[in-house]
This record gives sequence, structure tokens and C-alpha cells, in this order.
Amino acid sequence: MTAPATLALLDFAAATHVLPDQVTADTLRLLADTLLVGAAGSTAPGAAAVRATAQTWGRGEDARVICQSGRYPAAAAAYVNCFQIHCLEWDAVHEAAVVHAMTAVTAALGAVIDRRGGCDPDDALMALAVGVDIAAGLGIAADTGLRFFRPATAGLIGAALAVARIEGLSRAQCADVLGLAYSHVSGTMQAHSEGSIALPLQLAEAARAAVHVVDLVRNGLTGPHDPLEGEYGYFTLFERGDLARYTNTIGSMWRISEISTKPYPSGRASHATLGALADIRASGGGEIARVKAHVPSLINQLVGRPMRSDMTPAYARLCLPLLAALMLRDGRIDPRRFVAETYADPIICELANKVQVVIDVNPAPNALSPQRLEVEYADGKVVEIQVPDTLGSPNAPMSSAQLAAKRELAMLLAGDTDPRLFHDPLAYFTVPQ
Repeated sequence: MTAPATLALLDFAAATHVLPDQVTADTLRLLADTLLVGAAGSTAPGAAAVRATAQTWGRGEDARVICQSGRYPAAAAAYVNCFQIHCLEWDAVHEAAVVHAMTAVTAALGAVIDRRGGCDPDDALMALAVGVDIAAGLGIAADTGLRFFRPATAGLIGAALAVARIEGLSRAQCADVLGLAYSHVSGTMQAHSEGSIALPLQLAEAARAAVHVVDLVRNGLTGPHDPLEGEYGYFTLFERGDLARYTNTIGSMWRISEISTKPYPSGRASHATLGALADIRASGGGEIARVKAHVPSLINQLVGRPMRSDMTPAYARLCLPLLAALMLRDGRIDPRRFVAETYADPIICELANKVQVVIDVNPAPNALSPQRLEVEYADGKVVEIQVPDTLGSPNAPMSSAQLAAKRELAMLLAGDTDPRLFHDPLAYFTVPQ
């Protein structure tokens, strides 16, 4: 028998909803942000190899790849686009859930919309908001730290139900989609721990699998019906938690409006420190002798790693000492600086050595905030900076200048593309040309 909280989630996935105006605006804003970083990721290390590999998976011209000519089978396009969206670590994140909730949902949904020849914009935004809500909700329900890569595990389930919705599957079919999505869940934190390019590949697989499992159900295949709360379900094997913590309020608030955007192309856990250092640099506060970041344990796990001379770009964007050094010297984080010459730069090395990460007493295993910086200047002055909300979160939104800077860098990194991607993202998403 399917457990009650799982039934509530399925009811939500298949129900008719009307998005409030502010939620619609948030969904459109976050879609634009997600497509923007996907364009920037089209020229990132590994992107060309991912595209070349996806082209070997079979014939088909179903769907577009961001900033590329030609078309791919839908599942392959979802894979590539999801990789491009996440590979620079610039994609939006639900902080309380610790889930990049937009990423797999946007990539999978976009590929299927293309395959369908387009769809009504309101239907696209609704499916996106529902899928993101579910992906974030699974993270909110968890009460253990990260062992599996939650953006991929929860992201696959949210993406699959979003795709099922846009494909018009019935409530009964959504139950099978959920079961098969769970059966395809994969991705661990080992890739994150090592700073491996396998991290965005895990998310890419989530988007591909979301398309794949919906196609299986459309062709009559079925899945287990208690995949979240069953004896060997998601909240037994992948996470510990209580799904009802999410479903008790499901539909009464929209989790997509809780999503944070990233000002910098680096791990979200680095952004509280980077935002504070950006403010210090802009104010001309003087030469810094030491920076001590007091952070929750999850921050240390995600970005409290040492600099190495042999860092890959995937490792570098998760290395807080390097990122802090780049911010102090350059005033921004440019992913093109993640190269060996930067790691050997004596000025960068000196600045990085001034940064210390200290775990605070916050007991929550999934907490990204609050954080506190202790900055000591060369003249002996010590300043404490409290960061209750990280820059880019709903309580600390990016300024118009910061949004413009992100857009400018992303467009500089992107390859040639349909101009609607930057200027009319909803039309790009729903009217394939």
C-alpha cells in the first residue's frame, strides 16, 4: 500500500493549480537565470566531450542544446543541457533543501517541450514550479547530512514528475513515473569530495533519466508504488527524514519562491564569505592579514578544502581559500581563472593562506547559514561580519548591478545562440525554432 505522504505528493504533482502572480514572476526569473548559466556552461571544460558523447546515443532531432546548432534525441539533449547548467556551479539552489532544484527539472522539461514542438507558456511555468517544488520538498524532508548527491537524487524525481505533467500523463501513470524515477536514482557525494567533473555528470544523468522513465511509462511499463516511504524506499536507503514534513504543507506555499540565485560561478557554500569580501574590497578597508570564516559543518564539507597545485576546475570552484583569494585580488570569480597558472601565482597563494575555515556550533547537518567572518587587518584591527543570509537568497537579493555583472560574464562565456535565450527566455523555452 502506498504511504499517505507519498499519495499527497502524487496528488500535488497531478492536480490543477493556479500560480500566484509573484510565484509566476519568480518562476520566470529563475528560468531566465538557469538558461543563462546553461549558456555560460556551453564553453566550460568538458562540455564539448559531453556533447560528442551524447551524439553517439542514437539518431533523432527532437530537442535543442543550449548554444549549439543541430538537435539531439530528447534524453540526450536533457543530459547535455543539464551538464551545461551545473558544470560552472552557477545554478540556483534551494538552500534549506541543499538541492539545485531548477537544474534537472529545467533541462528535462525543456527537452520534452522541444520534442512536443512547443507548449503553452503557462503550462511550462506550472510544470516547472511543480517539479522544483517536489525536488526541493524531498530535501526539506531530509534530516541527515549529504551522503548521496541530493541535487541528482531529488532532482530526478522532481524532473520526472514535471515531464509527466507536461506530457499529460494521468494520476495513475504519475505513480508509475515516481516509482521508476526512484528506481533510476543515483549519484553520491564522492564526486563532490574529490572535486570531480563527475558531479555535473550525475545531475545530467538525472535529467536524462527523467525523460527516459516517462517514456517507459508512456509505453506501458510500471514501477514500484511505495518508492519514498516503503521498506527499501528513498527515505530508508538514500535519506533519513519524514516526507510528511514537506507534504503537510504541500501546495500551500511554492518552494520555487524560496530559491536562491548565485552571484558567483562557485559552490554556493562559498558565497557568504565571497559576498562579505567583495564588500570589504569595494570599501577599500585596507590590507587584510587574516580571514577566519566561522561556518556550519556542511560549509566546511562542501568548500573547506585546501588549495592544491594540481586542482581541476571542478575542485577549484569548491575551494574557498582559492575563491577568497581571487575575490580579494580581482573583485570577482571568473571560471577562466581556474587554471594551473592561477594556482601557482604567488600573490594568489599568499592571499589563500590568509583564509581559515572554522566549524561553528550549529548542529543542523544541512545548514548553509548563518555564518560569521572575523577579518583582521594588517594594522591589527579586527572586524566581525555577521552573514545571516547569503547574497542571492530571497532575504538578501542581488542588486541590479550584481545581476548585470552576472549576465555580462555569462554572455561573454556563452557561445553563439538564439538571442531569445537572453532576451525572451520563456519564448526560447516554449517555442522551439
